Amino acid sequence: MTNRRWLMWLPLCAFGVVVAVVAWGLWRPADRTVRSAMVGKPLPDFTLAPIAPGKPGLSSADFRRGQPRLLNVFASWCVPCIAEAPQLMTLKAAGVPIDAIAIKDTPQDIGNFLHRNGDPYARIGSDVHSRVQLALGSSGVPETFVVDGRGIIVAQHVGDIRADDVPGILRALADAK
Repeated sequence: MTNRRWLMWLPLCAFGVVVAVVAWGLWRPADRTVRSAMVGKPLPDFTLAPIAPGKPGLSSADFRRGQPRLLNVFASWCVPCIAEAPQLMTLKAAGVPIDAIAIKDTPQDIGNFLHRNGDPYARIGSDVHSRVQLALGSSGVPETFVVDGRGIIVAQHVGDIRADDVPGILRALADAK
């Protein structure tokens, strides 16, 4: 008879354990850091045709010239890319060389985007089919990579760059020298 009484309380105990696990998950701070599998690895080999008038295209060889630089993956149709444009202009004003890969875009749309939001880029390559984007391990736009002067990815920033992200990006570039 005592065994049956214990079995009556078992569902309530199981429910209590589930509630405790859910509550712990809700109150524990989430780690929102995205860890890239490409950090510490060389850029994949690529050559992209130019997409913006008056700007050269982009290749992985451009990142092996001894100077750290940023690689920004963006698109003219991307709203967060518009939001990060002022920060990219701030980085450019600080002397940071920035190159870009335009995802699934057209020359006219890129030209309009740069005219409206500023142009921080030295080179812009066209990745119409997102092949280079996927090879980089990038799943969306915008994403920014800090690449050292040997073509090794040293940091990845997922999402739009905000004003409070700029000091960290500048630090990552300084550390990459």
